[in-house]
Amino acid sequence: MFDIQNYYSFIGAILVFQLLPGAGTIAILNATARNGINAGLGAVFGTLLGDFVFMIAALAGLAAIMQQNPFLFELLQYFGSAYLIWLGIGLLRTKIEPEKTKIEPKKSAWIYLRQAFFVSITNPKVMLFFVAFFPLFLRTDATQTTLVAMILHVSLISFIYQTLLVLLGNTVARKLKAFPLARKVATRLAGFALVAFGIKLAINNR
Repeated sequence: MFDIQNYYSFIGAILVFQLLPGAGTIAILNATARNGINAGLGAVFGTLLGDFVFMIAALAGLAAIMQQNPFLFELLQYFGSAYLIWLGIGLLRTKIEPEKTKIEPKKSAWIYLRQAFFVSITNPKVMLFFVAFFPLFLRTDATQTTLVAMILHVSLISFIYQTLLVLLGNTVARKLKAFPLARKVATRLAGFALVAFGIKLAINNR
């Protein structure tokens, strides 16, 4: 669909990554917990903006590689599969402990937008993720339309999930911070899912 390889795996992988408590998710939860829904939505837009910058940069570079060196692009696909497996194994080995909360003074949504954008844009793992992730679902003859469709999919799913996190899930998420067992189960399940995705995509791209 949309000329995206392994389309349903693409959607599933995006959902799994959204569920992982990364730096962007933590920024959104903290903003909402400290200063309410508007602050949380500000952090959402800041995170999305940072991700969008990295997606444009990653796909621009990948498009050039696809046109000039298809063999290198194929190697990137295997690197992407290995990277997903490596992330999954890391989650399976992660130690989960209760998190401590901090009191934060009242701030505007714009401040949280800038903070979340800075968190996203200064995180090299975000760029590495997109460079490793996108090739898994692209063919060497992919068009600009396919690249745009992938960006829109990631952005839309991210926006929906993160907005729901702000509107509905914040209270639950804050409570879960105090329960390592629940967070451990969620983290382990995500780890298994990433390892499975990595293996499946490596086989499909052969």
